[in-house]
Amino acid sequence: MPTTDFMQRLDLDERELASRRAFFEITDEDLERLARLRPLADRHSDQVVEALYQLILGHAESRAFFTDESAVRHVKKMQHEYFVGLFQGRLDLAYVENRLRVGAAHERIGLAPKWYIGAYGRYLRLIFDRMFAELGAETGAAVKSITKLVMFDMSIAIDTYIAANLDTVARHQAAIRELSTPVIRVYSRVLLLPLVGTVDSHRAEQIMETLLLRVVEEQARAIIVDIAGVPLVDTMVADHLLKTTEAVRLLGAETILTGISAQIARTIVQLGVDISTMHTRSRLADGIELALALCGRTIGARPA
Repeated sequence: MPTTDFMQRLDLDERELASRRAFFEITDEDLERLARLRPLADRHSDQVVEALYQLILGHAESRAFFTDESAVRHVKKMQHEYFVGLFQGRLDLAYVENRLRVGAAHERIGLAPKWYIGAYGRYLRLIFDRMFAELGAETGAAVKSITKLVMFDMSIAIDTYIAANLDTVARHQAAIRELSTPVIRVYSRVLLLPLVGTVDSHRAEQIMETLLLRVVEEQARAIIVDIAGVPLVDTMVADHLLKTTEAVRLLGAETILTGISAQIARTIVQLGVDISTMHTRSRLADGIELALALCGRTIGARPA
């Protein structure tokens, strides 16, 4: 997802930026103080970045994310830009968008927050060492200013990581739902939906949505819903099937229910569910034959 999309997703506008600045107590004086320390940052940026990656590459688990030497060179260059960016004396939406890339990049490679929270901690310790060595009386104020800004950056990175991770999970769930609702074109204007596993309310909605879209796309005349792989047909499942049948009928197609075992047939009768609005067949082969008949086709033996 582009960083501009994350900006919108996290409501990172001028109002939100002002709110976060106030909460992290980042003042204009803090930013001006950090801008005056830019020469210190320039002098020590290479040392700080190298020391940071000594930590990252020295730990077996975090090192696993950076096995390519060219990738290490690239991230070191990016870290150098990040480090000196802490001392540019501004905190606007452009700054925030730049920081968003940190969390998005980490989620993309699977680098969990625990690793870069540790890296932020190392950053602060490295910066503090340089400040205590060079700044004298101004050290206390400088430490407070840089801590505020690094904590602000950390919050942006974590928020972005969470948002990106939720998007990844949503894509995976959508893929799983699509795999669990495969609509197969058996013949011209004939579709087959083989159901396997439990049908709950959420999946039932997915089934109806997917099926109706395919009916329109294929201009289907007959829909075969095979329930041989559904372990239990209760009132809820039957109700979902009836609703799907009615929706399909409104689009000009007919539903054929197949895969009905003796146990399922007995259950439907005991529940008193009226499924007379759909055609029923015990075997899938019989359902396909009926679907073809509805389309004016028949299955016949080839001439010898």
